[in-house]
Order: sequence, then C-alpha cells, then structure tokens
Amino acid sequence: MRLTRYFLPLLKENPAEAQIVSHRFMLRAGMIKQQAAGIYSWLPLGWRVLRRIEQIVHEEQQRAGHIPLLMPTLQPADLWRESGRYDDYGQEMLRIRDRQDREMLYGPTNEEMITDIFRAHVSSYKDLPLTLYHIQWKFRDEMRPRFGVMRGREFLMKDGYNFDIDRDAALHAYNRHMVSYLRTYERMGLTAIPMRAASGPIGGDNTHEFLVLAQTGESEVFYDDRVTQLKLGAREIDYDDRTQVAKVCEEFTTLYARTDETHDPALFEQVPEAHRRVGRGIEVGQIFYFGTKYSEPMGALVTNAEGQRVPVHMGSHGIGVSRLVGAIIEASHDEKGIVWPEGVTPFHAAIVNLRQGDAASDAACETIYAGLRARGLDPLYDDRDARAGEKFAAMDLIGLPWRITVGPRGLAAGKVELTSRRSGETEELSPEAAIDRLAQIYAGR
Repeated sequence: MRLTRYFLPLLKENPAEAQIVSHRFMLRAGMIKQQAAGIYSWLPLGWRVLRRIEQIVHEEQQRAGHIPLLMPTLQPADLWRESGRYDDYGQEMLRIRDRQDREMLYGPTNEEMITDIFRAHVSSYKDLPLTLYHIQWKFRDEMRPRFGVMRGREFLMKDGYNFDIDRDAALHAYNRHMVSYLRTYERMGLTAIPMRAASGPIGGDNTHEFLVLAQTGESEVFYDDRVTQLKLGAREIDYDDRTQVAKVCEEFTTLYARTDETHDPALFEQVPEAHRRVGRGIEVGQIFYFGTKYSEPMGALVTNAEGQRVPVHMGSHGIGVSRLVGAIIEASHDEKGIVWPEGVTPFHAAIVNLRQGDAASDAACETIYAGLRARGLDPLYDDRDARAGEKFAAMDLIGLPWRITVGPRGLAAGKVELTSRRSGETEELSPEAAIDRLAQIYAGR
C-alpha cells in the first residue's frame, strides 16, 4: 500500500473528547471516527488491526477444536423469555419491534440463540463434546459510553459456547478455553492475567476474567506480581489431554489474582508483602461455566448412555475483539504514538523515502516494496512529497514496528536504515539484508 493512494486522515492535535491514550491515538492515527455516542466507523488502518486480531482469535479457537459459525445481530425476544432473562437484563438491552410488531432485540450476547440451535439439531451424548463460537457485532446501551472503543455501545466480540454431558467434561472445556485464551493474548504481545471474577448477568459458579494491567483500567485488581512473569510460550498443548490442560490452568491461577468484586483481604495478606500489588486492569475476555442454567429451561436435552434424557452442561467464553485494539494501545505506546506488537500491526513495516522524485531513491523503495511483498509481508510505503520530519512523525504516530528509511546518502554506500519503533535502535543494512531481516522477524507469526 502506497500512502499517496491510501486513506489515512491523521490529526496533529489531541481531540478534546479523548480522555485516555488509546482513544486519543486511535483518533489521531485515523483509525476510527465517532458516528454517535459509543458507536464508531472503523477506518482503513483501524480495520486492518481489527482483522489481524480477529484472525488470531479464529486460529487459536480452531486450534483448540472449536467450530466457527455466525449468528445474527438481531434476536427474537421469545428466546430470552424462555431463559427468563428478557425482563431481567435491564436497560442495556436495545429492544426493537419490527413491522409485524414482533419484539426483537439487538443481541448483547448469544446464550439463548446458541442453545436454540443446539436443541434443534443435537439429541445424543454421542455428538458431545461440542463447542461452537462466532465473532459478531454486539450492542449494549451503556449509560455513559466513554474511552473510545474501550467502553462503546457497539462492539465486536468473540463468544463461544460449549455443550458437554456432565460437569467434569464442561470444566475441561472451561480449562481448554483458558489455555487457548492465554495463547491468544500472548500472540498479541499482551500479558493478560486470568483473575477470579463475578459472573454478572451471564450466571454460573466458575468464572475468570482476563485483565491487562493499565492505569486506565475500569477494574481495581489485587495480585501477586509473580503472575505477570508466567508465559505459555511455544509449548505444545494437547487440548484433549485433560491432565495437561488442567495443569496449565493450575499454573496460571494458583498465585493470587482477583478483581475488586471477588477480592479476599485475608487471602491477599498471605501473599509475601514484596509481591503484593494493587492496580487497575482492562478486561479483555471472560470465561464462564454455568452448568444447566440455560439448557434446563430451554429444553436442550440429550439422551445419555443409560437412555435417559438429561440437560447438557454449558459454558460461555468471550473475547472483546474491538476492545483489544484499545487495550493493546494502552499497554504499548509512548509519547510519540502507538507501538504495535508484531502480531497485530496493521502493516509489517514502513518504507520512508527521504527524497521522493530522486531516481535512485524511488527505484530502491520500489525494489524493497516488491521484495517485502514477495516474502508475504505488507509494507506501507510513504511515497508522499513531504519533509522527512513529517514522515517520521506520521510513522511514529501510527506505530508500525519497523521502518526502512531510504535516502540518497545511504544508497551511495549501498545501505538503508532499519529502525525498531519499540527500541528506537537503527541498523544500516543493504536493501536485500533489510528484507531478509524483516522476513525472519515475522517468520511463523
């Protein structure tokens, strides 16, 4: 993509309505535009990040054996009356009537609809276990939407639902989701801590929230700081191995980590004082086990091995896909702008031409552009006729992890500059070596 042909409406000044870093930089970097309170258009740069995050979520869900589908945004109210939640959910639910005066709602979540799909097509324990998920837009009519995409009314979310024959099998599904989420967040360059949490309107006994530590987080959190050092890394996980999966979950949940809703001061006091931390966190996902809360009232039954009709045990598991864009920026930025981790960057590298119109510089940039594309990478080529300082400021703001700077002086020595956005370190390399270095960095991502 060449910047002279791209739509990237950058802002030089901080918008007055932006109260937190992610909202400020997303507006300034031309990633979003507000259309109404808590409702945003995703402009091309923001859309690319959103799609990269979505792709990671899809890959890790399917690696864990979960099956994608797509449910609609609008749902019939009758399903929610079956579960008993229609009147209980509150004013966050946007209720609608169609032209036949049928009551509908813009889905804030999908437990009822997925249960309806399941009960229509599954009747035997032989078809279990089963986990279905989708990534879809949701709507919750927040009283005070704020902080940009961090607390909007319309948001993109992955929600998954497991169906199992009994509690033990359902708790394995719960553990499986925890491990898959740990890997998902690590691929995005995040440390997301699973914390014991409250279930809220979803219901259920077992639930963990995944929180990214940030001063602007909406939740107060209490934790043993050793939990931030835990990493899943590249270890291979057999998601069908209950013992292995349970051990990973135990590793990540034994150290104290709780939100204010479930905080236990007496337990927290048992953490060595040197490791006790109180801070704030941004919720980026949550997993629930709620047993037969929906299957019993909605008749989601299967025939078990003894020939009896029994309600299935269920859980739901969500990741805030659009919220993650803001959370990543809150966790990864500096005073100049965003610093994207390699896993979610909208473009893999910037190519900055310091002397647009110079034959040698133009030719070298074209060669590098084509070379990166040939290696499966997406570069953003700043081919504008603008000052070097303006180009560098734009690239720092949008936060691409790597920048290749091309100019007549360096080319005279056969070199270009490869600069890390995160560290600021610059290395002089031949154009071919710079392409090779970037290909190595992104290999396997």
